[in-house]
Amino acid sequence: MNTSLHPTIRPGEPAPDFALPAVDGTATVSLADYRGKTPLFLALFVGLWCPFCRRAIAQTATAEQSLKAAGIETVAVVATQPENARLYFRYRPTRLRLAADPELTTHRAYGLPKPIPTPAMMKAFETTRIDPYGIFPEPLPILEAATALKKLDGYTDNETDQAEMERQWPQLKGQFLIDRASVVRWVNIECEKDGFAGVGKFPSAGEVLAAARSVLDG
Repeated sequence: MNTSLHPTIRPGEPAPDFALPAVDGTATVSLADYRGKTPLFLALFVGLWCPFCRRAIAQTATAEQSLKAAGIETVAVVATQPENARLYFRYRPTRLRLAADPELTTHRAYGLPKPIPTPAMMKAFETTRIDPYGIFPEPLPILEAATALKKLDGYTDNETDQAEMERQWPQLKGQFLIDRASVVRWVNIECEKDGFAGVGKFPSAGEVLAAARSVLDG
C-alpha cells in the first residue's frame, strides 16, 4: 500500500528532521526543539477537509494533557495553509502545538502511505463500512461516513479545503513516539492493521500512554 518514496519510518530508526511554520504564527516548530530534552508524540494529519482528522485533532488535544503529565510533549502537523488553520482554530481553540505542512513534506519524510486510487480501492471505499467513533446507528461506507461526520460537525469546505483535498486524497495519517535522542520508538499508521476498515481510527490517550511507558521508560 505504501507508495511513498521510501518505506515508513519504523521503531529504532532516526526520526527525520522537520521545521514547519507554527499555526499560531509565533515561531517555527521543529524536531530540534525537543532533541535532548523530552520525548515527543508526533501526529501527522492531512488537511482540515478531512472530518476524521478534525475529530482526531480534538482527540489528540484531550490526550495532550495526559502525555504532558507523563513527560511527553505533543506536536500535531496539519496539512493546510497556516492562514486556513488559523481561521479554523480561531473558532475552535486548542492547547496543542500545531504546525502547518500543506505540501505534506513531513508525511513524505516519515514515509506515510498514499494509496493509488485504483478501481479496486474505490470499490473498497464503497463497500467497507466504518464507525470509528461509535456514533452512527450502524457502520456506513467510508465516503458516506465522511459526509455524515461533516454534516454532524456543521463544517463547510472553503476553496483552500477543496484544493487541498484534490491534491492530498487519499493520503493516510500516522503517529510516532520519538525519544529524547530523536529515535522513533513506536509507530501507528492508519489502515496498516485493519485495511480500509481502519480509516478514521486513532489511538486513544490510554493506548498512547501504554505505548510510551513500554518503549520510553528509562
